[in-house]
Amino acid sequence: MKTRILFTIILLSLVSLACMVTTTGLEALQPGSILFKDDFSDPSSGWDRMHADTYLMDYSNGLYAIFLAQADVEVWSNPGLHFQDVIIEVDATKAGGPDDNTFGVICRSNKDGSSFYFSVISSDGYYAIGKVKDGEQSLLNANVMQPSNEVHQGDALNHMRADCVGDRLALYVNEMKVAEVHDGEFIAGDVGLLAGSFDVPGVYINFENFMVLKP
Repeated sequence: MKTRILFTIILLSLVSLACMVTTTGLEALQPGSILFKDDFSDPSSGWDRMHADTYLMDYSNGLYAIFLAQADVEVWSNPGLHFQDVIIEVDATKAGGPDDNTFGVICRSNKDGSSFYFSVISSDGYYAIGKVKDGEQSLLNANVMQPSNEVHQGDALNHMRADCVGDRLALYVNEMKVAEVHDGEFIAGDVGLLAGSFDVPGVYINFENFMVLKP
């Protein structure tokens, strides 16, 4: 059982190349309407492209890849959008490294990435919903990441869905709800992807089929 929450956070204060999307006119859309979709085939669609000594985040052959060459770190990437209530879906696969990892999605991120909500799973079958506030991280559903049989372990693909609707935060894994919490501190912001390592470096996660839907 995991006895730790996520580890050291690398704050990425980056200027996005994407245009900001406002919520003007979104109220008229029907629930389930696609607000943003990316299959990562276009490297100019706005996600961060970072190549550092300790991590990599970039487009890769129709996927979005995050690689962590260092232990006990977490990084994330944003497309430079702005929403309030959303449903986020993505497919994620471990492409290499240890099963003791974390990866998932974020919502309501502020401009400098110092505050946001996150929903994550791990390749050894755990999940969590949490928040980062002014760079300080905490879990909202439990004190530590919790096990779930719904998480496909190893290098199997997992379909993730995160609801950020009002003060309701819910995580679905492979079409099954595994957690729901309530926290209304953050109202709106960017969406994104993240991945983290624990004791062993080399975490390598591929993401595909990213969608933001109207609840």
